[in-house]
Amino acid sequence: MAISSGLPAPCSLLMATLMLLIVQAQSVTRHYNFNVQMANVTRLCGTKSIVTVNGEFPGPALLAREGDRVVVRVTNRVAHNRGTLWWHAHISWLRATVYGAIVILPKHGVSYPFPAPHKEVPVVFGEWWKADTEAVVRQALRTGGAPNISDAFTINGLPGPLYNCSAKDTFKLKVEPGKTYMLRLVNAALNDELFFSVANHTLTVIEVDAVYVKPFTVKTLIISPGQTTNVLLTAKPFYPKANFYMSAAPYSTIRPGTFDNTTVAGIIEYQKPGSPSAASFDKNLPLFKPVLPRFNDTGFVTNFTSKLRSLAMPQYPAAVPRGRPTRRSLRRP
Repeated sequence: MAISSGLPAPCSLLMATLMLLIVQAQSVTRHYNFNVQMANVTRLCGTKSIVTVNGEFPGPALLAREGDRVVVRVTNRVAHNRGTLWWHAHISWLRATVYGAIVILPKHGVSYPFPAPHKEVPVVFGEWWKADTEAVVRQALRTGGAPNISDAFTINGLPGPLYNCSAKDTFKLKVEPGKTYMLRLVNAALNDELFFSVANHTLTVIEVDAVYVKPFTVKTLIISPGQTTNVLLTAKPFYPKANFYMSAAPYSTIRPGTFDNTTVAGIIEYQKPGSPSAASFDKNLPLFKPVLPRFNDTGFVTNFTSKLRSLAMPQYPAAVPRGRPTRRSLRRP
């Protein structure tokens, strides 16, 4: 049965149009343009070049009403925009799930300062809480204690086979014998530095925080929260008849029980010779695990970071001060 409003058709149409206009008036789309650029700013009797938005410091304010649609067009005009970066939310702990990699390739015609890999793979580490992360933060603020630790680490959002109920949620990298792969590592975990290793393989570190470094080879590396590290992984030259864990676990100098001291794992699977299809990967092979440092192995961390050196090539020079360093003192007027 149809229900009549009792209004003539033209009046009904007019009312509907007015309601639509009211809704549209209540919610608008606001457009902003952000030009990320260098600008000279003078403070404390000194001038230096800093990164700004639209040449302003602080940058422009965004004005919106709840329910509006905000469109921000960002143009990065700063030089040297290549490498692995990442984006994430910045309100409370929303970045526990709101994050992702940013991959900026070199300009056309510009090669890597190393042989080009067969494939490039983002590998993003994160943390997973069974509870609502906002509730975790609220509880910590209410009690004055530290936030409850996470229940698992993840690789590309997947906790992997070392956690309960998670064998099917495992990141798997399928490789071909003899091929080289660039792993673009991002540590999106909220609080933890992580050791990372691939069983029975070596990793060549080539970039840290979107800056090329002098390549060096390691079995295990350390990556801090918010940091990115690119590594080259060269598969074995033959079919090894085995699968291999890629694993990450936390580094911490505080006592156990106050951080998530678990291990996340993904799996490296080799393609059988002469079988190019995805179905050629054998899931019933022996599975090797890497040996990671102890959670508090500061000596390892110090040794690893001491190996980081600028590439210092003509195409990628190192900005090293040429003058003799001087000491300045601050005096009260």
